[in-house]
Amino acid sequence: MTLDNSWLNTLWFGLFVAIIAGYLVMDGFDLGVGILHPFLARNDEERRISLNSIGPVWDGNEVWLVLGGGALFAAFPLVYASLFSGLYIAMMLVLLVLILRTVAIEFRSKRPSPAWRSFWDWVFFTASFGIALLLGVTFGNILDGLPIAADGYIRADLFDLLTPYALLVGTTTIFMLATHGAIYLSMKASGALLVRVKRWVPRLMFIFFVCNTLLVGMTIVLHGNVAERYWQQPWLVLLPAAALASVVIAWLMVRREHYIIAFLFSAVMIGGLLMSAAVGLYPNLLLSTLNPSYNLTIFNAASQPNTLTVMLVMALIGMPFVLLYTASVYYIFRGRVQIGPSSY
Repeated sequence: MTLDNSWLNTLWFGLFVAIIAGYLVMDGFDLGVGILHPFLARNDEERRISLNSIGPVWDGNEVWLVLGGGALFAAFPLVYASLFSGLYIAMMLVLLVLILRTVAIEFRSKRPSPAWRSFWDWVFFTASFGIALLLGVTFGNILDGLPIAADGYIRADLFDLLTPYALLVGTTTIFMLATHGAIYLSMKASGALLVRVKRWVPRLMFIFFVCNTLLVGMTIVLHGNVAERYWQQPWLVLLPAAALASVVIAWLMVRREHYIIAFLFSAVMIGGLLMSAAVGLYPNLLLSTLNPSYNLTIFNAASQPNTLTVMLVMALIGMPFVLLYTASVYYIFRGRVQIGPSSY
């Protein structure tokens, strides 16, 4: 393994983590709004405000998930293949709930019937809740380790994945994204809905903090390999510390009605937590519970160096356009929601 190849593999590991963080930040508040949708909004107008807060951006936010899947497939194809060998049903369930969420958003306001709208409101909630849970459980299994054999196949069914640790990661993910969604709603809602959102933010943050504290404790006890890097390089604790500080600052900014700043710190919190976990895993991508020699790493599961180089050039060309488009959409649709004839 040459030095250049090592550097290139590490770079793509970092880029992949950054793309997934982008998805969790961008589509995460969509999911959070969906999780809170039936509980925060008390009438049809408030539920329309909730839907229209994400209406112009939710489909564009999902592009980050496609981008992450494409990056994983091209940069670390063995990991992509291995994940689908054991998590195929879970991945198909993610696609199913993604489709259901799309249908709920588009169909909800097609008819004025209260029963019709209530049905799709609950579908929207169930799909958003399901995506957050499934993604969290999947990531929990990545941290927990999977039964990866010498041939790279994961031989496990869906129920094997529902371990207490993975379910705790899933629960933590739900409340993390719900908190993120509530902070986003504080930028878009008004009136009684805004008052309610501000009241819910500290409650959601407290539950998330409790879940995340339990998760960190279980990770240290059960997965010493993830925590080992922090024992070896204590300065890395700055990453989770920054994530914790961001939660506190976001809460303070909501109280002071600096909603945009609060949202930015909420995004930093999500990115910091994901990077903290990634640092603990590095250089592993998938851990084998059968034999550590079967672990898939950024070296033995990566594409050839020329492939990674070409991908890097394409990323450097394409990513500025993606970021520019994203920024322009958010700028155009800034401000609080105004319900009109073409609204959801």
